Amino acid sequence: MKDIIILGIESSCDETSVAIVKNGREVLSNVINTQISIHELYGGVVPEIASRNHVENISPVTKEALKEANIKIDDVDGIACTYGPGLVGALLVGVSYAKALSYAANKPLIGVNHIQGHIAANYITYKDLKPPFLTLLISGGNTQLVLVKDYTEFEILGKTRDDAVGETFDKIARVIGLGYPGGPKMDKLAQEGNPNIDLPKVHVEGLDFSFSGLKTAIINLHHKIPEINKADLAASFEKDVAEILLENTKKAVKETNINKIALAGGVSANSYIRKAFKELEEKENIEIYYPELKLCTDNAAMIASAGYYNYLKGNFSDLKLNAVPNLKL
Repeated sequence: MKDIIILGIESSCDETSVAIVKNGREVLSNVINTQISIHELYGGVVPEIASRNHVENISPVTKEALKEANIKIDDVDGIACTYGPGLVGALLVGVSYAKALSYAANKPLIGVNHIQGHIAANYITYKDLKPPFLTLLISGGNTQLVLVKDYTEFEILGKTRDDAVGETFDKIARVIGLGYPGGPKMDKLAQEGNPNIDLPKVHVEGLDFSFSGLKTAIINLHHKIPEINKADLAASFEKDVAEILLENTKKAVKETNINKIALAGGVSANSYIRKAFKELEEKENIEIYYPELKLCTDNAAMIASAGYYNYLKGNFSDLKLNAVPNLKL
């Protein structure tokens, strides 16, 4: 079978990334231009600034990715891009550039769901991983339990009813003075503390999640007791989040009889959560997968990988492809 090379483009938030991936699993290049230092000044991502930076970065990042992979655009079999969910202006930059590239190079265009991309990151880390398996998707915008039936076929078993878990990390980090990005800073602070603060955990019927009550409890505690140990607060929050995620994941394993679980999304880089799921694997007959750290956050390699499986299925887009900020899986 001929090798299939996909150029992936990711611009859903504050990373401009372009990658070249062979056969969905082998990364030839994965260039990421991050805007974290810019948005740190504002305590979070400013959509208009993110969009303008994508416009400036997309072309040089693409050239760098092709150069690093040592290929020309003519060697590429398809152009994959994130078309949602995400910030509409940021998405439009990647989609517009991908459409122009597709038209100019006469290569098929493949619109990729960002969530599908996060799932596909595991295919890069684990060359032998194949569906069916369960995915716990935990990121800034999503918290979902997904049954991956096939490479392009998914069923959502449970999702958050309010805040996404990554969004909760960011909001709490901002309130207790850690700034942006909240997730990594909370993780680092929690390692200095003890999970000794009792916090309320909301148990939702079925496999859905709820984190707004936990978030509000922590914010109220911080306001009522300004001298509270922030490291202990962060550690207690991480412990409760991990317990909620583990509880629903174990229920999903029981309901589906599938014991392969892949973590995905930016929060899957959290050290406490990774450790908690590793312990679950050691205690029970469950296989745990999670992408290497650089593939947990937004990157184009995961989009190219997902694009490869859509390419095999013939799931191509036309030049009318548009950004869909609230795209569902």
